[in-house]
Amino acid sequence: MPTAPTLVIPTSLLPADGRFGSGPSKVRAAQVAALATAGDPAAPVLGTSHRQPPVKDLVRRVRTGLADLFDLPDGYEVALGNGGSSAFWEVAAACLVERRAQHAVFGEFGGKFASATTRAPFLADPHVVQAAPGTVAHLERADDVDVYATPHNETSTGAMAPVRQVQDARADGALLLVDATSGAGALPVDVADTDVYYFGPQKVFAADGGLWLAVCSPAAVERAARVEATAGTATGRWVPEFLSLTTALANSRLDQTLNTPAVATLVLLAEQVEWLVTQGGLPWSSARCAESAGALYDWAGARDWASPFVADPDERSTVVATIDLDDAIDATQVVRVLRENGVLDVFPYRKLGRNQLRVGVFPAVEPDDVRALTACVDHVVEHLG
Repeated sequence: MPTAPTLVIPTSLLPADGRFGSGPSKVRAAQVAALATAGDPAAPVLGTSHRQPPVKDLVRRVRTGLADLFDLPDGYEVALGNGGSSAFWEVAAACLVERRAQHAVFGEFGGKFASATTRAPFLADPHVVQAAPGTVAHLERADDVDVYATPHNETSTGAMAPVRQVQDARADGALLLVDATSGAGALPVDVADTDVYYFGPQKVFAADGGLWLAVCSPAAVERAARVEATAGTATGRWVPEFLSLTTALANSRLDQTLNTPAVATLVLLAEQVEWLVTQGGLPWSSARCAESAGALYDWAGARDWASPFVADPDERSTVVATIDLDDAIDATQVVRVLRENGVLDVFPYRKLGRNQLRVGVFPAVEPDDVRALTACVDHVVEHLG
C-alpha cells in the first residue's frame, strides 16, 4: 500500500495531471477510450490478425496521418518496423551505411548509434563529432562519409540540434539520418532536408514502445535496395530479414509489419497522430511545447537555486527540459516528494549523474500543468529547507 507523503503539497498547487515523464509519456484519456473501443467484440481490433483489414487500417491511419503531419514531399514514404529506435540503429548500420558514417554525439542516444556502426564488422570506424552534455555537436563535411547521423533532440540531456543538410553532402551522394525519437511531431522540421527521419512512438506520440517509424527519402530507399541486393553474395553483407529496411518498406506499403506488432500501441499511436493533425499539425504542436518549456526555463532563471542545464537558449529543448538545482538541494528528495504527491517522473537521466530535474513537455501535457509543477517544486524546496 502507498505510504503517506513525507511532505503534503497543497491540492491547490497540484497539476490536474501529474505525468511529466520523458518517455513513456502521458497518454491522453481519449487514447485510452479508443483502446477500450478497439476491444469491443462487436468490432474487434485487439486480439485479431494483423494481416486482416481492421489492424491494417490502423497502420494505414498511422502512415497517412504522419504524411499529413510532416507534409511529406513527393516520393517520401513512411515505414514501420518492430523493435523501437534502438533496433533502427542496427537497421541503418546494416542497410544504409555503405562504408563509413559520421555521428554527431552530444548525449547518450547519439553515442549508441555511433556504437552500432563501430561494432559492424563490414564498416569502417565512424567519424564522431562529439560535444559535452548540455551542448550540441554539429556535423561537418568529410570526403569519406556516406551517411551523416545526428539526434534532433537528445532525450538524456535536454539539448536540441537544428536539422540541416551538411554542405555538399547530397552532391556527394551522402544521406542524412536524424534520430527524432523524442522530437518528432513537436519540433519544427522540414523532412525534405533529411533522408531518414526516424523515431519511436513513446514520446510525442504517447504510445508504448516497441515500434520504429521512419520517414524515408527516395535516395534512402534506393540506397537500402542497392546495399541489400548484395546480401548473400560472396562480396555482400549479411542482412537479417528482421533488420531489412527494404522488407520493412515492402510490408509498410501493404499497411502491415513484418512480424506481429503491438496492436494496442498502434491504436494509441493512430489516435495521437490524428489528434495532432486536427489540432493544427506541427506548427500547433511545436508552439504548445515551446510554451511549456519556456515556462520552465523562465521559472528556473528567476530562482537563485535553479538554472537551465543547457546554457545556450537556442539549444534548449522544447520537448525535454533539464533544470539543474543547487548542490544544497537534493534533487532526489525533491523528485521523491513530488512522486508521493502524484507528480511523476521528473528524475534526471540516470547516466548523466546530475543534480537536476528532467521534465517531458510533450503535446499531451497541458502548459498550465507545467506551471503548476513549478509551483510544486517551489513548495517542496521551501519546506525541505
